[in-house]
Amino acid sequence: MGALHEGHLSLVRAARAQCDSVAVSIFVNPTQFGPTEDLSKYPRQFDRDCRLLEKEGVGILFAPPVEEIYPNSNNRVTWVLVEGLSEKLDGRSRPGHFRGVTTIVAKLFHILEPDTAFFGQKDAAQLAVIRRMVQDLNFPVEIVACAIVRESDGLAMSSRNAYLNREERVRALVLQRSLEKVRRQFLAGERSSAKLIAAAKEVFSSEPEVRLDYFEVVDPDTLDPVEQVSQKTLVAVAAYVGATRLIDNLVLDGVSAQKQMDSPR
Repeated sequence: MGALHEGHLSLVRAARAQCDSVAVSIFVNPTQFGPTEDLSKYPRQFDRDCRLLEKEGVGILFAPPVEEIYPNSNNRVTWVLVEGLSEKLDGRSRPGHFRGVTTIVAKLFHILEPDTAFFGQKDAAQLAVIRRMVQDLNFPVEIVACAIVRESDGLAMSSRNAYLNREERVRALVLQRSLEKVRRQFLAGERSSAKLIAAAKEVFSSEPEVRLDYFEVVDPDTLDPVEQVSQKTLVAVAAYVGATRLIDNLVLDGVSAQKQMDSPR
């Protein structure tokens, strides 16, 4: 959705390494914002984004106006909805959000017809929903997940980080610290999801001004809670730092748990 940072550019570089040509879409999608969310103030830095993409060697930039994508904006009749999956994690906290995501991604896939599409692991619930949509609707596109890119202090990169003031920026690190606590306990042998969640919530108790939305241990494909970590498992967190909602996650799977937290910064 624009306001590009190193996390976005890492997707471009991954695409360049694997594909003959790279297309990027920039579109602040109104249908994935709720009525009380930040559509009007969402950061828009289109000229800067264009310069960054040109520097990265992007061949195609698709940045349509809203009227082109939603020509009947007052009478929308067609939605793409992954039922069930779209109501979990972020979909539960933001009703209708994933309906907007899958509708716009389906439109973009139809317009651009990519062979491969690159998404960030930071939006893990979105990734699961899009993968299921691609599977169910037989889109001829491979979905590639790219590792979370973090700031030097560990905060996951996000366009919404720009909303944080200095004090909130420091408090926001509690998300990464909670995941780090879970990772350490997992590597020490803990497999109980309840105990891992309890350990994470202890970390959040040190930042009472940060409001936890959810902290869950789930199957990365179905987003259903798991009682024991016995295979590849997603640990996902969302919290409000001031008025800003941030998300982060960790994949537990033996060695990959270490790799996830040590991804490029």
